[in-house]
Amino acid sequence: MLKEKTAALDLKNWKAPELKEDMPHGDMPGDKIAIGDDHVNKANKIFPLLIEEIRKNGSDKVVVSVFGGSGVGKSEIASLLTYYLQESGIGAYVLSGDNYPYRIPLYNDAERLSIFRAAGLRGLVDAKLFNDEVKEVLFKLWADETDPDLSKINEYPWLEEYQKAGRKALKGYLGTTKEQNYDEVNQIIDEFRKGNEKIYLKRMGRKEEERWYDEVDFSDKDVLVIEWTHGGNENLKGIDIPILLNSTPEETMAHRRLRARDGKVDSAFTTMVLSVEQEELDDRGKFAKIRISKAGEIMD
Repeated sequence: MLKEKTAALDLKNWKAPELKEDMPHGDMPGDKIAIGDDHVNKANKIFPLLIEEIRKNGSDKVVVSVFGGSGVGKSEIASLLTYYLQESGIGAYVLSGDNYPYRIPLYNDAERLSIFRAAGLRGLVDAKLFNDEVKEVLFKLWADETDPDLSKINEYPWLEEYQKAGRKALKGYLGTTKEQNYDEVNQIIDEFRKGNEKIYLKRMGRKEEERWYDEVDFSDKDVLVIEWTHGGNENLKGIDIPILLNSTPEETMAHRRLRARDGKVDSAFTTMVLSVEQEELDDRGKFAKIRISKAGEIMD
């Protein structure tokens, strides 16, 4: 019973176990984790609070979400927390939410950009700013992939209306049910809560042919840890303990460069996407039961 397992832990004298090479990690194919001292320090502060929350929950099956900006360290800290749980005699599994968008990253990135540009173009027409000269400039900006660059507004004032309309449309897509398959994740949570010993989990790589399902043994799992940018989203149901890793877009960008997850981490469009995602995090972060700052301080 999970209640008995957590009751047996002496949190006052708890010490983090030594790290191992074969530690648990998220289940997204090809994902890289790079655990550093910063991640360890944060996980060590979160873990005792997590155990206290699990005790208060009182259920035999607990669902935890670790969420925050893209690249802030969710994978690393979720892996550490899962490892700490396992070393404490509590079965746990890390599920990567990045397996559950409708489109592979290549196609999803293209969809995001298409939505932004189509809405931006329409915004210029509605504002009566579109003409042949604007069209010529816009084609060049598209080719250079600098149309979302805020600094370009100084050179082309009409670009402000374009970006405003595009950003609004982008906000209506990112992290919504149009982009992410929350229903499938909710089904997994439901099956886990019911005590299903075998659950099929989706795997999504970065190519069209890299999509499949693995049957995972949950017979000895007490805690399901979901690491996901959208782990605090209102469409995700059944999360017992949301954990927010607070960050700024600048910190997020720096970490993405380190992990080299995408080929264009410095692009103006990626910067805009991170900014829109941050707005969701700022809104949903207030519902987290545990919050930790970028400096590693537990937040009220």
